Amino acid sequence: MAQALPSAAYTGRFAPTPSGPLHAGSLITALASYLDARAHQGRWHLRIEDIDTPRVVHGADQHIMQQLQALEMRWDAPPIWQSRRLRHYQAAFKQLEQAGSIYGCACTRAQLPPGPYPGICRDGLAAGTGPRAWRWRVPAGRVSFEDRWAGPQTQDVAQEVGDFILRRADGVWTYQLAVVVDDAAQHITHIVRGADLLDSTARQILLTQALGALPALTLHVPLLCDTQGYKLSKQNHAPALDLTHPLETLLSAWRALGFDASGINTLEAFWPYATQQWHQRFP
Repeated sequence: MAQALPSAAYTGRFAPTPSGPLHAGSLITALASYLDARAHQGRWHLRIEDIDTPRVVHGADQHIMQQLQALEMRWDAPPIWQSRRLRHYQAAFKQLEQAGSIYGCACTRAQLPPGPYPGICRDGLAAGTGPRAWRWRVPAGRVSFEDRWAGPQTQDVAQEVGDFILRRADGVWTYQLAVVVDDAAQHITHIVRGADLLDSTARQILLTQALGALPALTLHVPLLCDTQGYKLSKQNHAPALDLTHPLETLLSAWRALGFDASGINTLEAFWPYATQQWHQRFP
């Protein structure tokens, strides 16, 4: 079971994609990650995950930082931008390539059946084709870990996901590679993020170990959904946070995480109260 060293100092992070301003759903993740760091006397980093350039909205990174500051959420080191770290992803890719675990893939989405990648290009490309993307050879076996919110988890990545892409056909490094490289570089010990990323955790544990780093502990918070059950997101045109009443905005996210907010009347009172309550639930 992958675990962080018990003696490791707590370092967490919030890593939004700058495809628009923060909304109510993304605030839940930001609040949970911030409180978890503060409740454990840890450090909290801000990472702008702008590597998927087609999704990036100009100026959204600055808007997100202004929103966090308006809610009195302060990061403990200068933010980093993934778009400025491309050489680090290249170095990690080269390390895996030298280990013989990278191969080119000529498959298009239209050619692939639903479900795990069936390994069409694993043993070499068909005659007359060239690589469009690059995949990582997933080692066999189950990955088990304890999520601090969801409990025990296990996944056979090779069987349930298959070899996954690290560099896309358009040349963009994938989330799976970039997040692993950055978490290792920032010495992240605890990851708090949305439940939609729980399924990625086993992949990231394997990739982290392949690169010689130690996987972080995880806590995946529930998603905020609309009336039709869809995840609230920028792609679904979720409105930006209302910062004219920051306390009410924070209390709404706090309630969505399952906590009682009665009796809190000021922003100054919210933070120590919420930090204490969080530590009691997640010591």
